[in-house]
Amino acid sequence: MNKWFNVGKIVNTHGIKGEVRVISRTDFAEERYKPGNRLYLFMDKAESPLELIVKSHRVHKNFDLLTFDGFENVNDVENFKTGILKIKEEQLTDLDENEFYFHEILGCKVKTTSGEEIGEIKEILTPGANDVWVVKGTNGKELLIPYIEDVVVDVNISDKIVVIEPMEGLLS
Repeated sequence: MNKWFNVGKIVNTHGIKGEVRVISRTDFAEERYKPGNRLYLFMDKAESPLELIVKSHRVHKNFDLLTFDGFENVNDVENFKTGILKIKEEQLTDLDENEFYFHEILGCKVKTTSGEEIGEIKEILTPGANDVWVVKGTNGKELLIPYIEDVVVDVNISDKIVVIEPMEGLLS
């Protein structure tokens, strides 16, 4: 039984040459969308995923634009809209120290170095220079934790616990 990991959602077509607009849900877009890589398209009514081979990848505004081998025309990809692009578990690569997959971070409990429980990581934003972890606080408020060395002291994936050293104003 394959375990699948979501890497993006096709939200629209782009132009007439078979390009699709993808909202990326992967931490390593450059690697995932490299020409020659295999992605699997899951559609609502399809019985099994469609295997696609990336032909081209470019970034336009906040989207990743992809084309696939054998799908050269907008009509070929029109029905891909709302489809989810996934990879198989064995396509995950080993990461360097201090690199994590999103699925490993989501759901982790966040504590301060003094032991105070802050909440749970619900979402990861990738606005630019560093990722931002969205924490649903124990008080119901959302907190934004920048994934930088000064703040994130320890990440324990097996125990699902992240320890932070809050910067001034971070928790208020």
